[in-house]
Amino acid sequence: MISIYFGNFHIRAISVMATCLWVLVFTSNAGAEKTGDPFPRVALSYILKVNGKTLWAHRPNRKLPCASLTKVMTALLVLEQGKLEDIVTISPAAAKETGTRIGLRKGESMQVGYLLAATLIMSANDACRSLAEHIGGSEHGFVALMNRRAKELGMKETHFSNACGHDHPELYSTAHDLTILAEAALKNRIFSEYVKSVYAHITTADGRSFYLENKNELIGRYPGAIGVKSGYTPEAGKCLIALAERDDIQVLLVLLNAPNRWWDSETVLNEAFSFVRTADKKP
Repeated sequence: MISIYFGNFHIRAISVMATCLWVLVFTSNAGAEKTGDPFPRVALSYILKVNGKTLWAHRPNRKLPCASLTKVMTALLVLEQGKLEDIVTISPAAAKETGTRIGLRKGESMQVGYLLAATLIMSANDACRSLAEHIGGSEHGFVALMNRRAKELGMKETHFSNACGHDHPELYSTAHDLTILAEAALKNRIFSEYVKSVYAHITTADGRSFYLENKNELIGRYPGAIGVKSGYTPEAGKCLIALAERDDIQVLLVLLNAPNRWWDSETVLNEAFSFVRTADKKP
């Protein structure tokens, strides 16, 4: 079993100066309409859904690189086709993966469940690549599975070229398609538990330990945040799929290339909750 801990006690501080900047950013949106596209400048593309229905969107069908949001598809396929208790041997290619990684060594072994935790919580590319090779036989074989599954889900404007989200001309998606993917993955209980975890402890087969902290900064800090994934590359910019739930209201937000994703996502989510509660009170 993977040791996972989550809760609101894990706080990341925002400085007073950052708060002031936050106010300046959103003053420009003060007079915007509250339906349609009230936050046109928060991202190149975004979509917000409340209880499964689209409330606001900005260019939701624009094809853009999606960085590590790609790993949601990787995780979905692993959960659909793999077994958490299976043991994976880390290949030289996986050990040499670039970007965010936990430092797996070639020849080491680790359970699929632990690799999945590292992929979703820490966004570790060495763990992600290991899973892709395990399920697909090779990363190339796994990418074919990714694109086939995307087509099955109705993600018409999405194409994958690698398992982890590295920049590539043939890796792109849309905010709209990514809501489809997130909703499909969130139906899986294990996926849902992993993406709402603040941190976790995993080990290799020989006992080497890794302590993971969720790179999605909303988790453990924003009230009601329960997922799902953040990502960044130079071409994709800062990306986020955020899920928050309060009372009977569930809000799903996808931001693609959002320079101030943490501050902006909090404001957009707050506005969504406020809007729904106000609408519910109207006769």
